[in-house]
Amino acid sequence: QVQLVESGGGSVQAGGSLRLSCAAFGLTYSYYYMRMGWFRQAPGKEREGIAIIDSDSNPSYADSVKGRFTISKDNAKNTLYLQMNSLKPEDTARYYCAADWRVELGTPSYEYKYWGQGTQVTVSS
Repeated sequence: QVQLVESGGGSVQAGGSLRLSCAAFGLTYSYYYMRMGWFRQAPGKEREGIAIIDSDSNPSYADSVKGRFTISKDNAKNTLYLQMNSLKPEDTARYYCAADWRVELGTPSYEYKYWGQGTQVTVSS
């Protein structure tokens, strides 16, 4: 049974930082070939893909977070990270990690096979 578990969300003031983690359980050798992504969804808005990392740890970012967020992964720990700096109130959302083999930054969320339950990030002004 594959399971993704996010952690690290919370409340922070604008300009602050948070680091999200996504631990993957039940993924064996196939994990190394998967692409892992971070999505976020604010109330009343569609789920937005903001960052993705491929099996060679090459990252891609949405324009909304480029230069402020960094996606990375630790294969030894089966864990995906999202370092978020210079946070803005508009970054407030529930953040989800997702995984699949053949996805790109613009791939719709419904094409990802595995999802975590999400973690809430709230940025106050």
